[in-house]
Amino acid sequence: MEKIIIYMVIIISSNTIGAISGMGGGVIIKPILDAFSTDPLVAINFYSSFAVFIMSIVSTLKNTKGNNVKISWTEILYLSGGSLFGGKLGDWLFMFLKAELKNDAAVNLIQIVIVILSLLLALIYSQNSGWVFSKQTKTSLFLLSGVFLGTLSTFLGIGGGPINVALLIFAFNFDAKKAAIYSIASIFFSQFMKLVSLVPSIHKLPIDLHLLPFILISALIGGYLGSTISSRVSNKFVLWLYKLVVVFVIGLNVYNGVMIIGRL
Repeated sequence: MEKIIIYMVIIISSNTIGAISGMGGGVIIKPILDAFSTDPLVAINFYSSFAVFIMSIVSTLKNTKGNNVKISWTEILYLSGGSLFGGKLGDWLFMFLKAELKNDAAVNLIQIVIVILSLLLALIYSQNSGWVFSKQTKTSLFLLSGVFLGTLSTFLGIGGGPINVALLIFAFNFDAKKAAIYSIASIFFSQFMKLVSLVPSIHKLPIDLHLLPFILISALIGGYLGSTISSRVSNKFVLWLYKLVVVFVIGLNVYNGVMIIGRL
């Protein structure tokens, strides 16, 4: 019961923050579970992806109905289409690396290093570039961005939100709230592809199926709370929260990395 409560608190709080900022929750859920959970890496990745996937459904549906941010479903579809392919590629890379190294700690350390580098870049580039593209070029860039972000997010098991938001703000001159909405929508597709690929072998994975209903409920609550708050706060607050959480997650990943190195 204690484990269920811990998971629910982590997922509700992480998904609430993730839905507001567009980060998706996974970037907070995974390093916290790495630090405090005794579950295997594959199980943590699955729980994180499942929670973020559910959150993205709730958040996207609510944002499309009750948000005054102007969005283009064509742009979202191109971004999401790339994310579908990237999600499959990222999951293949993760399973390939796990099979080659045969060491969860080594795989986790590689993930942590890439997360830290990605988040540092996300902090630096979370501002408009001023670039202007033609419609055709912009469409291609949305597709390519989706492939890149989908691959990175599923490989790292974090949903990819921080990198999504920074890239959308920098490359396409989005404000923070619009980038958050696009980010959450693309996360839905990348995580969907990852979860679908795991369904045939789910009975072979070290996953506690009794935990999934509680993760589902927690993810729903977090997604609803986050999208509700997001519609009532300013762009300035969303960007501030985004940067604050990125700094926190960098610190948490550095701590996890040091702990893993100490055990090797």
